Parts: sequence; structure tokens; C-alpha cells
Amino acid sequence: MATKRLLVVAWLLASNASGVWSQPWSLKEGSLISGQQPVVDTGSAEITESLDEQAGSKDILRDTIDALEVMQSQFYELWIGTWPSAIDWTGAVVNTAVSSAIGTLSRASSKTEDDHYSKIINKYFSHNVAYYFGEDAFSIRNEAYDDILWVVLGWLENIKTIEYRNSTQPSWYGTQFIPAFSHRARLFWDLASRGWDNDLCGGGMIWNPRLEPYKNTITNQLFISASVAMYLSSPGDAIDFPFAASDSETLGSMPGRPHDPKYLRAAIDGYQWLNNSNMTNSQGLYVDGYHIKGYGHGSIGTGKCDERNEMVYTYNQGVILSGLRGLWEATGNSSYLEAGYTLIRNVMASTGWYWEGQSNLPIYKSSGWAGLGQYGVLEELCDRSGSCSQDSQTFKGIFFQHLTQFCEALPLHAAVPGKTYGASKMLKENHDSLCKVVGIWVSHNAEAALSTRDQSGLFGTWWGYRYAAKDYPERLPLDAVDYRNNATVLISRGWATPQQESSSTRRVNIHLGKSSGSDFSTTDVNDRGRGRTVETQQGGLAVLRSSWELLNLGR
Repeated sequence: MATKRLLVVAWLLASNASGVWSQPWSLKEGSLISGQQPVVDTGSAEITESLDEQAGSKDILRDTIDALEVMQSQFYELWIGTWPSAIDWTGAVVNTAVSSAIGTLSRASSKTEDDHYSKIINKYFSHNVAYYFGEDAFSIRNEAYDDILWVVLGWLENIKTIEYRNSTQPSWYGTQFIPAFSHRARLFWDLASRGWDNDLCGGGMIWNPRLEPYKNTITNQLFISASVAMYLSSPGDAIDFPFAASDSETLGSMPGRPHDPKYLRAAIDGYQWLNNSNMTNSQGLYVDGYHIKGYGHGSIGTGKCDERNEMVYTYNQGVILSGLRGLWEATGNSSYLEAGYTLIRNVMASTGWYWEGQSNLPIYKSSGWAGLGQYGVLEELCDRSGSCSQDSQTFKGIFFQHLTQFCEALPLHAAVPGKTYGASKMLKENHDSLCKVVGIWVSHNAEAALSTRDQSGLFGTWWGYRYAAKDYPERLPLDAVDYRNNATVLISRGWATPQQESSSTRRVNIHLGKSSGSDFSTTDVNDRGRGRTVETQQGGLAVLRSSWELLNLGR
């Protein structure tokens, strides 16, 4: 009972805006977004479990450090500067996760002045520096546009971490690497921007130039988030290679100048296209993307996005969140934040987590699949069967990475006057309050993730196994194609030739290794399929870090 009382107290402290949680979220008192009701509203039961000592910020931080140290000791090889079992794009995601964890430890150390944190920070930042040289930058340039954009986000996150560290510890050694990191981010953004196409669907990014055109959610969300991050975080790029620049050119006139309005324009246009593309389903979740009816054999077909893939993945709900947060700061338009709050609520509801009446207490559904999980725990559809590919094992970590970025405290003053915006005191307080409540759901997921650790501290991919009803079927949504876990459908559907599948999409069809299936008699369900990997470890790291950050908002 003590832990339950702790949960309720934490909940009431977090939700200081009376009644806001019984209705769709908004920044303004009495203002609702589209009058939407919670997606899940029947068959519920009050939460009665502990959230692993929700207020125990130190415990969460210790678990976060453990997750980082296990990931680096088990999967990282310093002599080649990478995680050998990762593929190009998942390596970029892991790089981002390590950098973000370093940022979290920097914030924690600024509160405690613990020298132990500094040693951990310096150790693992050196791993990311080595990864700059270990990353196969030349190979990634020839891959799909989403692969390229993960690289942009990774190095911009490293720059943000360096700058924060510098603000608390001036002349930190990491500062010397900013020019190299910003150069790679700028170069890869330039390469990815070639994927914007106005000939089909009235705009939007193409996923892969070597396949039949597919305008998918993730590539467009990545382009939005990477573009606004370039506008906000890139310090500029004075390195002219591989572009020629005369000696008389200054940084302000070179391709990579700081706060270049072309980046902001790209982000705004990208979000406008995505928002008008009918890319969400009846639950308010992003589906995977669009094909063009009749395309091929020298014809563009209808030229419209009119064949929608209804498949829903967790990461398609996450990446846009950092973009929306960035668009608010770059424009001062709070509608971007409101769109983020609505999406977050829809995601939580799709795990069976919602609010009932005026109680402001969280409720989760007692059983059954709610769209992206059950019992309040986020899942991929493939988690239950143990059939997740290397791609899908990475997705939940990506969601929590970008959720955490969205929930960063809003600045009261413009970071760059004339280029960015600050929040009013009321807006900042409301944002913090909303995100603290989200933090309770995140902590519930962190506890679920922690329950999957084995004796070596390795996280599994199926966090919700403890709650799973053994008789619910794994069922794809109607008109959904799960190509992320079975790339052969790209060929069977005519979206790629066998040669294209071999050269351009082999990363999707990673060998699953151990047998998959819904056999609950297996000693550990998280040993099925690919088992515990660097991708599942970054997922555990991301949700733990998110829990700590959201619980410490405003402290």
C-alpha cells in the first residue's frame, strides 16, 4: 500500500492542471484538441502496481548507467570504433542513444558534483569519437534516405551534448570535435534532401531511390526532425570538402552557415505535407506510408499517394515529436506542441493506458491488444512471436528517445534572439506538468523493460510479456504489409526486383537466428528470435533515461 500511495502522490503532484487529463490535451485552459475521446474506454482496472519506486530518481539513474555500461562492454569494440553486430542505421541510432545518455549524466552530475559521473562521461564520449571514424560514412551515402538521416540526428545530438557539457565544465575536451561532427551532419543532410520529390503526391520524401517510389512516414518525419535540428543546433560548417570554397568566403555565406533559413523552410514544408497526407489511422497513430497506384512500366500511374500501408510501428509515432518540439522553438507556434501532446496521448491509449472521468488517475486495460501494446506497455506486433527483425528491435528505443526530446523543458528566453523563441511562464509550466504525467507512463514502461534483464544485465525486446494474454492472436491490421520484418514482400508486391531487394533492402530482412514463435514454454521468451542484442539494449537504455529525465523536469 505504501508504494501505491507514493504513486498517487506523485500523480497528483504532476497533474496540477485540474481536469486536463480527463480530456484531450491542450496548452490553454478550457481548450481541447478536436474533442477526441480516449481510444480505450472499456474493460479497465486501476493501476495497483508499484512503478519501481517512482520517486527513486537515484535508482533510475543507477539503472540507466548500468544499461549504458553493459551495452558498451558487451557490444562495442573500441579497436574498430563501432558496435560490430549493428547495421549502419542501427549503429547511428545507438550512437545517438550513447550521446543522450552522456547528456543525462551531465545534468545529473551538475546536481551532485560527483566526480564518478565525469569519468563515465569521458569514457563513453571517447567511444562516440571513435565511432565517428568507425562509421561507414561512404557506404551509408548510397543507402536509403532514412538511413542517411539517422546519421544527421546522431551527430547533432553529440553537438548538443558537447555544448551542454561545456556550459557546466568550460573547455571540455569534446569541444574540439564539433567541427567534424557538424560537417558530417551538414553533408548528410544535403545528400538526404535530394529525396524530396514534388512530381508524385504533391511533395514529400521518397524512402529509397533504388526502389519503386514509396513515400513513408519515417523518412518524412526524419527529414522534418533533422531539418529543424540543423536550424537550431548546427553551429555551421567551415569545412569545404568535398565542396570547393574560395578563400574569401566566410562562414556566413558557405553552405553550412548556422541557423540557415533553408533548414527551417524544409522542416515547415515537410510537416505541412505530412500533416495533409492522411497518414494517420482511426486511433490517431501514424501508419507506415503510401505507394502510387499503377506506377511502373514507364508510367507514374495516378501520381498520387493512394495505396496506403496500414502497418503501425512504434518509431513512426516518435521521430516527429522531436521535430514538433524544434518547430515550436524555431517559430513560436504552439500548435506544434499541441500536435505533439495529442500524438503522445494517442500512443499511450494504444497501449491500453488512459484516464477515466474526473479522477485524474491512470487506468489500463485488463487484457487484450490495444493497437501498440497492452497493460500500458509499448510493444511491436512482432514482440509476442519473437519474430522481430534487427530493424524492429530498434523501434521502441527510438520512440522514447524522441519523446524525451519533445519533453525537454521549454526555455523562457530565446536561445538565439531573432532566430528562436522562448516560452511564457504559463506555457513552460503547463508543458512541464503534462510531461511529468507522461513520465508516469514512461516509468511503467521502464519497470517493464527492467523485468526483461538477464543475469548479464541485457534487456529483452518484449517488455510486456508478464502481462500478455496467451490466447490473443498476432494479427496484422487490414491492408497492412509488415515489410520491416519480412522484406520479401517488397518483391512479391512488385515494389522491388530480386536484384533491388538484394542490394537495397537486405538490411530489412536480417536473419532471425534462433527459432521464433509463440512458445511460452521457452525458459525466457526474450531468448527467442534474435534474442538480446545491441538494439534491444539501446531500447532499455532509452526508456530508463526517459524516465529519469521526465521525473526530474523542473528540478
